[in-house]
Amino acid sequence: MIEIAVQTADFDLSTLHDKLCEHNTQDGAVVHFLGRVRDLNEQHTVHSLTLEHYPGMTEKYLLDIAQTAKQKWDVGRVVIIHRVGALAVSDNIVFVGVTSPHRQDAFCSCAWIMDKLKSTAPFWKCEARPHGAEWLRPV
Repeated sequence: MIEIAVQTADFDLSTLHDKLCEHNTQDGAVVHFLGRVRDLNEQHTVHSLTLEHYPGMTEKYLLDIAQTAKQKWDVGRVVIIHRVGALAVSDNIVFVGVTSPHRQDAFCSCAWIMDKLKSTAPFWKCEARPHGAEWLRPV
């Protein structure tokens, strides 16, 4: 099972965890990563964050990342949720969750997915700083 979403709405960690675990007795490892908006980035104060993406292209890219992770590791389920739009400090940005029969594959695949999202996914972010906005790429 792979689930991908790019959305403006927040997500619920408990619901996403349950989705990974529900009717899943073959996978003993469940690993999550949660990314949130922080108030400091590279020594710059951040007041808020705006994320933009290319609809359609972004979802396809996230699906490709998830499918590649399933090919590289023994992974059962993958959930990737990425928010876009205007976000405040401490808001959730991204959730990556994976299941696997064994912890090593779960940890490695989750870290790899997050690294791919951070370095190559088609998202652009604009940080609101005390002296104006700064567009950054990649996220």
